[in-house]
Amino acid sequence: MSRRSKRRAKREAADHRDRWMITYADLITLLLIFFVIMYAMSNLDTGKYDVVTQSLQSTFNKSDSILELGDGLGDTPGQTITKPPHGSSEDDQDSSSDSDKDTPDDSNRPLTEREEQFRTQEQELQNLFNVITQYIEDNKLDNQIFVADKPQGISITLSDRFLFDQGQAALKKDAAPTLSKLASLFRNLQMVVSIEGHTDNIPIGANSAYKDNWELSGERALSVLRFFIDQEKLDPDHFQYAGYADTRPTGDNTTAAGRQKNRRVEITVLRQLQP
Repeated sequence: MSRRSKRRAKREAADHRDRWMITYADLITLLLIFFVIMYAMSNLDTGKYDVVTQSLQSTFNKSDSILELGDGLGDTPGQTITKPPHGSSEDDQDSSSDSDKDTPDDSNRPLTEREEQFRTQEQELQNLFNVITQYIEDNKLDNQIFVADKPQGISITLSDRFLFDQGQAALKKDAAPTLSKLASLFRNLQMVVSIEGHTDNIPIGANSAYKDNWELSGERALSVLRFFIDQEKLDPDHFQYAGYADTRPTGDNTTAAGRQKNRRVEITVLRQLQP
């Protein structure tokens, strides 16, 4: 073999050994391009993208478009569009300011008939609450009568010790002055008064005149109702009553104090109107 042939064989062998570097370099270049593209996409300004998208949509929706041989995206060839697209923040501010100007002031709007009735009702209920609260304080009845302004109306809770003897539904004589006071407050109200009887969970004794706590709670509520109707001559159309036995406790029936709290009559002046 000639000396020239030997040199050519050595050069070809070296070329074959170095070809992997070309493939490796191509791979590194492609990976670099891939990560550059990923980085660029991860930093996309969505605000600018939305503005550009809206601007293009607005332009292509016009009759004078590129597809119809118009002058281009602007009014003249090569003009840059600087006007924000329809629905941008400036338009929103203008429209909101215009709507604020056109919106009437609700504070100066005259009240409707229903709103007047609601306001009158709330004033009457507030006056009732204040009078009963003052009556309780003046007569030191804090442990016997409780008043609260609840969503359904003004609730007046009377302990059974204040109204009845143990296991009985006949009213005590000492309860008459307070019930008469309440009757005087109810007389001019045009709202429904609900009377509810409640007991603890102790079963009725064998010698009781009542079958069970359901009957006892109902009879106690009925006794209060009859006092208002028969003694005070209030309008029966404005009253309703019910007995719930021990199904709606407000205290713990496992303790004596809780059971005493559960034995009660609740008188609620109901709200008839909602705002």
